[in-house]
Amino acid sequence: MSRIRIETDIGAPPEMCFDLARSVEAHIASTGETGERAVAGVTRGLLALDDSVTWRARHLGVTWELTSRITAFDRPRHFRDEMTRGVFARLVHDHYFEPSPNGTRMVDECDFTAPLGPLGMIADRVFLARYLRRFLQTRARALKRFAESGDARAWTLQHSLRP
Repeated sequence: MSRIRIETDIGAPPEMCFDLARSVEAHIASTGETGERAVAGVTRGLLALDDSVTWRARHLGVTWELTSRITAFDRPRHFRDEMTRGVFARLVHDHYFEPSPNGTRMVDECDFTAPLGPLGMIADRVFLARYLRRFLQTRARALKRFAESGDARAWTLQHSLRP
């Protein structure tokens, strides 16, 4: 099992950062290089407790699908998504939002177990954890950019059709 922790300081309130992080549209916009899109479950708006979404994306030259469900939800402090179907043996992603002097500290904690047993453990050590860390950092930078843009509040409301 591997754990990745990323901290990102964002000049915006926790409520806005929380909503951007659970927005399907913001997720798609923040993962452009992988062509990620929602293909089943909740495919628009804000994810809420017990919602599921299936993502399809191209990673490492292969198109994958991963279904996750929101299993914990405490707006605007924390939510958790857990893989229910996909390539990993296990994937749990906790999203934390802590007030900070300049706005919000967003903390991503991702625990995962690579597939394929011992072969997966080797892949994890060689490249998988680095790849996933870069992916999460790219997404965090994009969410920061969205939140700190002058029209972030309007963007969030425009793309968030569900509570």
